[in-house]
Amino acid sequence: MSIQTRVVPVQRLSQGPGDLSLAEWWEKERSQKTPESQAIEEAAKLLRSSDIPVAFPTETVYGLGADATRSSSVQGIYRAKQRPSDNPLIVHVDSLDMLERLLNPTSQGSPKSTRMLPMALPSIYKPLIDRFWPGALTIILPNPSGSILAPEVTSNLTTFGVRMPSSPLARLLIHVTDRPLAAPSANASTKPSPTTAQHVYHDLKDRIEMILDGGASGVGVESTVVDGLCDPPAILRPGGVGIDEIRKCAGWENVALGYKDGTLDVKDVPRAPGMKYRHYSPKARVVLFDSTSNPVGVMKHVQKDLKDTAIGAHKIGIIRTRNWQLGLGLASEDDIANTMTPVSSAIENIVSVPIQIPVLENGKPSSRTKIAYDYHLGSDAVSIAHGLFAALRALDELNVDVIYVEGVSDCEGDLAAAVMNRLRKAAGAEMRV
Repeated sequence: MSIQTRVVPVQRLSQGPGDLSLAEWWEKERSQKTPESQAIEEAAKLLRSSDIPVAFPTETVYGLGADATRSSSVQGIYRAKQRPSDNPLIVHVDSLDMLERLLNPTSQGSPKSTRMLPMALPSIYKPLIDRFWPGALTIILPNPSGSILAPEVTSNLTTFGVRMPSSPLARLLIHVTDRPLAAPSANASTKPSPTTAQHVYHDLKDRIEMILDGGASGVGVESTVVDGLCDPPAILRPGGVGIDEIRKCAGWENVALGYKDGTLDVKDVPRAPGMKYRHYSPKARVVLFDSTSNPVGVMKHVQKDLKDTAIGAHKIGIIRTRNWQLGLGLASEDDIANTMTPVSSAIENIVSVPIQIPVLENGKPSSRTKIAYDYHLGSDAVSIAHGLFAALRALDELNVDVIYVEGVSDCEGDLAAAVMNRLRKAAGAEMRV
């Protein structure tokens, strides 16, 4: 049976409840029978009863949600994303009370059941929760005996990752569903993470029934994942919360980096999402240049690629950050000024620049016109993080053959480190010229 995917606007709820609690906010919305409340109610019903996941916005990226307590529901995530089954999922809760119910299950297996054998939240996490929750931080916890979580959530690990999103809309959906939600990014597996409802629709059209459109995500990269169950504690994935900020918290001063920017060996079991497989990749080949690369050397490398008929690049994408010039110097400034044209795209300020490339045809000198699509992502880490995935997707939709990306130094700050982690996974390799 064909699935009809609907995009339902709920942007107003992204503004939050003001001084109201989630329960008070929901009662007000429901009593007024607002269109947004009806959308939330329908999404919650699907999450409780259907095995087809629902896409919803968070402050980091859009998530693909399923009832984390039902195996058939969680399996729907893997089917929709075509995601490897040994890649664990992050659980999202609306409150510390819901988290406590996860840590203290009963034989009845319901998130609202009376707790029997209390398990305390490890004290190492209290400073982080006080400072960063709700927010873009995922913590690793022991999966208790008799856990109500579906085994597909943890990929049979003895631990699970959990976070409380700062997005009021996401927390409201969890509250109304009254279930913890497993929710990886709402993209096809390995593709760039979605920061708008339109990105989700592009990847998952006809695979899911409902996308809640809450507008663009604010952070642009996923949550930071930390493990406080080891000594010293470790950061398993860089993300929306900075490493330096984490080190200011008691007990986390000596936190270690427990991730690498490549991919794990095939036999390794990932402790957190995003550690094992190639991720964030558009269809086009991505070439990432180290931030110390000489712009002239980059230009010569790209020129060589364009001349090489074996590579076959006819349209290229250029994502600039700090030092590269418009068009990479592949044409003169006057030629670029006279020939560049704005491009209709999901993101603003992409321009096309025709590039004349000398070639030999039948042994005679000739030239071919190839197109460069140029996009300036920004120079500060916040702008770069916010726009990265959207830029990769926009250039992919222009059917470029190769995307050349100007990297930033991951020593310049935590958000820059998170950006470079994602880019290295998208490219698979990094060049320095």
